[in-house]
Amino acid sequence: MKPHALVVDDDPGVRYTLVGILEEEGLTVSSAESAESALAILDRDGAQEVHLVVTDMRMPGMNGLDLLAVLRQRPRAPKVVMITAHGSERLAVEATKLGAYDYFRKPFELDELVAVVRRAIETVRLEAENERLHSTLELSRSMVFVSEKMTRLAVRVHRIAPRDVTVLIRGESGTGKERVAEAIVRASRRASRPFVRFNCAALTPELAEAELFGHARGAFTGAVRARPGLFREAEGGTILLDEIGELDLATQAKLLRVLQEHELRPVGEDHAIPLDVRVIAATHRDLSKRVEEGAFREDLYYRLHVVELTVPPLRERSEDVAPLVRHFIDRFSARFGVGPLREPPDLVARLSQRPWPGNVRELENVIESIVALSDGESLELETAELAEGARGAPSAVAASQEGSSLRERVDGFERQLLVEALAAAGGNRTEAARALGIGRATLHDKLRRHGIADG
Repeated sequence: MKPHALVVDDDPGVRYTLVGILEEEGLTVSSAESAESALAILDRDGAQEVHLVVTDMRMPGMNGLDLLAVLRQRPRAPKVVMITAHGSERLAVEATKLGAYDYFRKPFELDELVAVVRRAIETVRLEAENERLHSTLELSRSMVFVSEKMTRLAVRVHRIAPRDVTVLIRGESGTGKERVAEAIVRASRRASRPFVRFNCAALTPELAEAELFGHARGAFTGAVRARPGLFREAEGGTILLDEIGELDLATQAKLLRVLQEHELRPVGEDHAIPLDVRVIAATHRDLSKRVEEGAFREDLYYRLHVVELTVPPLRERSEDVAPLVRHFIDRFSARFGVGPLREPPDLVARLSQRPWPGNVRELENVIESIVALSDGESLELETAELAEGARGAPSAVAASQEGSSLRERVDGFERQLLVEALAAAGGNRTEAARALGIGRATLHDKLRRHGIADG
């Protein structure tokens, strides 16, 4: 991290001197002739985060103490070092009590100035490192990672979790969006309150509305008794709306009212109920494109988009594959009562090279298959290759079968689909049959015909 300092003084000569000294100390330095100009620089879109402000005490307009008071209200407040004139020790003490990091006198001694700046920057560095370690520890309770991209995500989770804002989590399927939501809830002031999850793609629009907002008895056919709804079950806590991009427009309108008015009206009721719930939404879709397509309300999008967190796909953080592989091997070894298992020397290297379109979930399924098919003492590279190959593109299989008869190609492709379905279902044959759209007995017959081990 290269620290960024802002010098604020109405005297151009002092600004010039201070900028030169701070740049010699390795800082990136900006300058402003007034407190008002300094705030404009700090508020400018895309401005680099400022870690240190060195400001004169006495300036036309807003003085140094006024600027200090404004800066102290900011979530990411920089360290503030005050410049005072001889005889202004009382003001310097007052500034320190108000939150100034330190001060030095003008005309200043070079050694004194450099010592103050170095102490301030070292404090900034230590605080940043402490935040990084603390935030990484929090997210690592839900997820396994070592990559810089996930560490940056962990820092953002750490910062926004205690602040009671709506959060939108984006990421491809299988990246771990729900795990990120869990980390936010654990670090929030609502951690001890209910945490309710709802998959917006799981129900029809009518049932989704009733499930979320509740309904009165007789509100629709089958409503034999009143139901409070998931939002009221989450009162005082948090609700996770997974796959928010799949919510129909009518239910979106009702959700918008909940976010705007902090109240809801159950289906069939004519009165609103006050509500105190934090909303976290998650989606694998680009909601801005859904807005353009008319499938998602623009006003709801901006209500949800207060803070956006993006979970990077596994292919963009291949350094996380190795710790994930070892984590999943340990987990499934314990579950299946095998091990400790010896890894083939090339296993992690082979898995790290794959694109993993299904992300962490796909990697987890592969490791589960490998461990389940192990001999109880070691993992076999051939088993890993089979599990990986089950997720290869059909075109690759077709290429490997070049020269075969049509029947052989069809059989080969069917065998691959069977292996892939079994691996994705973690060996559960009922789930595999359901995914393939065939009966369990048919699946057994096909496995037997293709010589796929029964077990």
